[in-house]
Amino acid sequence: MSSLLAYCRSGYETDLAKELTEKAIALNCMGYPRFLPGQGYVKYICYNAADADTLGKKLAVSDTIFARQMFVVTDHLEQLDKADRLGPVLAAIKANDNPAMKNGILYVDHADTDDGKALAKLCRKFAVVLRQSLRKNHCLTYKEQPHGRAIHVFFTDFDTCQVGYSYPGCRSNHANGIYRLKFPTGAPSRSTLKLEEAILTMLTEQERDEVLRAGSRAVDLGACPGGWTYQLVRRGMYVEAIDNGEIDASLMASGQVEHFAADGFTYQPQMGRVELLVCDMIEQPNRVAKLMGDWLVHRLAEHAIFNLKLPMKKRFETVSEAIALLQERLDKLDHEFVTCFKHLYHNRDEITVTVVRKV
Repeated sequence: MSSLLAYCRSGYETDLAKELTEKAIALNCMGYPRFLPGQGYVKYICYNAADADTLGKKLAVSDTIFARQMFVVTDHLEQLDKADRLGPVLAAIKANDNPAMKNGILYVDHADTDDGKALAKLCRKFAVVLRQSLRKNHCLTYKEQPHGRAIHVFFTDFDTCQVGYSYPGCRSNHANGIYRLKFPTGAPSRSTLKLEEAILTMLTEQERDEVLRAGSRAVDLGACPGGWTYQLVRRGMYVEAIDNGEIDASLMASGQVEHFAADGFTYQPQMGRVELLVCDMIEQPNRVAKLMGDWLVHRLAEHAIFNLKLPMKKRFETVSEAIALLQERLDKLDHEFVTCFKHLYHNRDEITVTVVRKV
C-alpha cells in the first residue's frame, strides 16, 4: 500500500485526519488515516497504491485547512545504520525516480514537535550529503527548480524516515511546511504575525494589490493593542480601530488610525463602507462567521480577513459548520468570492479566513 503523509501542528492530528479522509473520499481515493496524538503528522494509507499518486497530484496543501506539507510516500525505512543512512535513502529515491519529470528540489524535514526538533541538526547535515549524491546520480537538477517534482525525506527518529515525492503546485515551498517571519520592529503585539502570514501566503500578488491598496480604508474589529492595525498602516491604509482597550500610541501618531471604543458586533464604518474588514475577536466561530457575512452581504466591506477561534473538541466539525454557514450566504450573492481557510503556523487554536470579492 502507498500513502500520503501530511504535517500539522502538534495536537491537530485528529482534525487533519478527518480532513484528509473527507478530501480523499471526494477524489474517490479510499483508505484510512494513521497517527499518534501529538506526533505532528498524519499518514493516509490508500488501499490502492495508485490512489496515493492521485492524491499527490490533485490535493494541494493550499486546498486544506490543517495540512502544512504533503507528499506521496514510497518507502518507510527503519533501523538505518547511522554510519550509512545515505545508501538506503538514495536507493529508495532512485527506485522511484520518474525520468519524465525532473526532480528540482529536495526537502529533508522533521515534525514540529520537541522530539522532531531534536532531529533538526541531523536533517540539515543529511540534506547536504543527500543533495550532492542525488545530483551525482542525475536524480536532482544542479540548479534548484521549485516548479519541478520534489524529493522528500521525513525523519521521525534518528534511524527512521519516510521517503517520497510531491508535485509542483500541490506542496508548500517551505522547510517543514512552515512560513517563518521575523517579528517586525515597532509592532505592538505578536498577533501581527498572524495577519502578515495570511497576507503573504493566502493572497495572490494580484489580490494583495487589490485588497491592500495604499490610501484605502479598513476596519479592524477587536484591534487592541493594534497588531493587525500595524500591518494595514505599514501598507498605507487608513484604519478604523474598534476596541474598548487602548491602541498603541505610535499607531495613533501615524495619522492613519481612528480609535473607536465600540462594540465590534454593532459598529458601522464611518463612511458607510470600507475596502477591507479584519477581525481577530475572541468569540464563538459561528457568531464571527455570521458577522463577517453581514459585512460582506450588505457591502459594508469589499473583502475580509478574519480568525475563527476553535474549541478544544470537535474542531474540524466546528470550523466546517462555520465555513458552510458563511459560504452559503456568499453563494446567494451575484458577486463571486475567492475564499481560503488555513490553520497558519503563527495561529494557535484558530484558523484564518480570507474572502476576496472578484471584480
